[in-house]
Amino acid sequence: MDSRQLRYFAAVHDARSVSRAADRLNIAASALSHHLANLEAELGVALFIREPRGMRPTAAGERLYRHASGILRAIDAARDDLAEATREVAGEVSLGMSYSAVKAVGVALLKTVDREYPKLRLTLSESLSGSTLMHLMASEIDLAVVYNPPQDPRLRTRPVLEEEMVCLGRPEIIGEGDAPLSFAELLELPLILLRQGLSARALIDDAALLKRLEARAQLQLNSVQAIAGCMVEGLGCIVGTRLFMRELLADGTINARPIVEPRLTRTLHLCELADRPATFAFETVRQLVTRLILQAVAEGRWEASVPARTG
Repeated sequence: MDSRQLRYFAAVHDARSVSRAADRLNIAASALSHHLANLEAELGVALFIREPRGMRPTAAGERLYRHASGILRAIDAARDDLAEATREVAGEVSLGMSYSAVKAVGVALLKTVDREYPKLRLTLSESLSGSTLMHLMASEIDLAVVYNPPQDPRLRTRPVLEEEMVCLGRPEIIGEGDAPLSFAELLELPLILLRQGLSARALIDDAALLKRLEARAQLQLNSVQAIAGCMVEGLGCIVGTRLFMRELLADGTINARPIVEPRLTRTLHLCELADRPATFAFETVRQLVTRLILQAVAEGRWEASVPARTG
């Protein structure tokens, strides 16, 4: 199996037709069929079901396509990385970020890339931390900026900041003023949380405390917008950060109270696949994201502390 066979296979998978794939690749359909047959013979499985009007991938074909996508993407990245003899930053980098990170530095990141690296093609996606990690593990993105990633030998992670979590809600729900709430008092309030799953662990570092919160939650939703909307409507309160609800705090719609006994925190990490070599473009984006996050903390736009190894 070589990269050419994988490209031919992926083209047939995308086109669902040998003839259409051959046209796109500018090769003879008979040659493409020959390469596909050789690949199936080498692997010992059928990759497609031949139908009167095209090709339908088998389960094995779908699994190979996921592998092929990551391999071909890495090959293209390596080619782009070394194409410029002057080592000018060029190529494509795909970045996935949590909602808070996009809110704090997303626009600044895109403006900086546009101004300083005109040949760098940056794709930025925003999602819950658990979903972003799944995209990274599937090689659909190159770099993930997420909270509380699990320990996994396939990942290389680096903490960049630690945030304090507070109780956010309408004053009639959580009370006036900024007096701290104990964790026990928090559990007596009508809580709204992210639904259990990969994304829920991004809320706080302590898994045991997270389970206690989930057990007492009045509502569990899997939508950041829905959670914020329910909180504004007075259906309950949330555990979150001041950054997340910055505008509503500023206009007095909601209040924030610190949480103590214990204090709740979460840690933002930069995550990448451990076995993927970094390109010049990737290193540039990684360094730029780190610089902008630290700058936001230093300027007080992101209320957080910086781990010693990062700062």
